[in-house]
Amino acid sequence: MRSFLIIGNEAVTEPFSLNDIPGAGRMDVLCRCVSQALFLSHSIRKDVEVFLLLLGKPDPPKVVRIVSNELRRMSPDERNVAGHIRKALGVKATKEWTETNSGIFVTKRNLKELLSELSKRYNVYYLREDGRDMSEIASWIKDPLFVLGDHIGVKKEDEDVIFNFTSTILSVSNLSLMSEQCITIAHYILDKNRT
Repeated sequence: MRSFLIIGNEAVTEPFSLNDIPGAGRMDVLCRCVSQALFLSHSIRKDVEVFLLLLGKPDPPKVVRIVSNELRRMSPDERNVAGHIRKALGVKATKEWTETNSGIFVTKRNLKELLSELSKRYNVYYLREDGRDMSEIASWIKDPLFVLGDHIGVKKEDEDVIFNFTSTILSVSNLSLMSEQCITIAHYILDKNRT
């Protein structure tokens, strides 16, 4: 399995208008991340999970989880992805995962609670520009959870939490790339090294 956790610093935690996806705390950035993480040219990647940690108003934190193997009726365009996230946010979130559509779940957990759960199933890697070149160790990477920020990045207090679960910082470029570009490159590096 491959997994991606994207921290949406201002992403809203209630249903939002599909006519103003960027106005929902830059939900457009998260939608593009979902699309790059899940979709191939004419299909959906197998064995991929995406976690969107939403920290915006009015009811943070919430997490939307998307499981590629169970996903139905999602297409890679931003509006369609946003519609699925919007539907998930319309369901009352609790500490348990609640399925809102095939392969889409919502819960109310903070970063520490989420990483506590996920670190039992995945090896946690923090993606940042100053990390070790991911391509150097790609053949060693098994069951990764890549943690990355949105257009704002990752705040210091969230970095402190991440470092409680990993000391490994990886980089796909020494340039500051967009989050969805980092996901695409991470897939490329791992695909290239897959045997």
